[in-house]
Amino acid sequence: MTEPTQSKIPEGAMSLLEHLDELRSRLFRVAVVYIVLLAVCWGVSGPILRFLLRPIQEHLFEGGDIVFIHLTEPFMIYVKASAVAALFISAPYVLYQLWCFVAPGLYRRERRLVIPFLFFGTLFFVGGGAFGYYVATPVAASWLLGLGQNYKAAITLRSAFQFESRLILGMGAVFQLPIVIFFLSRIGVVTPGFLMRHFRTAVLIIAVLAAVITPTGDMLTMSVFAGPMILLYLLGVLVAWLFGRRAEPEKR
Repeated sequence: MTEPTQSKIPEGAMSLLEHLDELRSRLFRVAVVYIVLLAVCWGVSGPILRFLLRPIQEHLFEGGDIVFIHLTEPFMIYVKASAVAALFISAPYVLYQLWCFVAPGLYRRERRLVIPFLFFGTLFFVGGGAFGYYVATPVAASWLLGLGQNYKAAITLRSAFQFESRLILGMGAVFQLPIVIFFLSRIGVVTPGFLMRHFRTAVLIIAVLAAVITPTGDMLTMSVFAGPMILLYLLGVLVAWLFGRRAEPEKR
């Protein structure tokens, strides 16, 4: 007589301490890969920083410039620029380690979604960063710098990088919203009806988050954040309607 086939992998029965040890192991692997990529990006940190600051420099009016005040400021900004680049490059591996950690708690059919998760998770994260770089930063920088066109601009390297990096990373994180809603709908936490009933509450939360994430807190930059977040929420509703769990969960 053959043994019954188990639909759940043995890791699903791990104790709390084993889960914590598994989490530590996954985080260690992510840290090692991230540090290696950070070192690689440091080797080309000059071109990376010039690329990142381009949307701001292009909108500096004549006579304006990006300057630094503190002696260690350029070094720290080069490190941070390398860190931002390494984060985007390592995104697929980070998402893979996240999937490996949560996979034991999923049903067998759900564990087959690893490739779509990695593809769309990376696509949305990079797409969010691209939106922040090509749309959010130029729009916000053009408007904010335009307010001071009667004066000579001397923007510090630190403030310029902090402004843009927060927009890029913030948008990258925001664009993960449909992925989060997809998983919540798959495990039955949310439904399309629930999401639409609480749409006004979601808009309020989005407005608060936009105010927190926005570097300057001005209405234009907040709108650049809030608008895509609302559209992504509605996209998440569509995803929940298409892929959310409708029937009784299968046996584990």
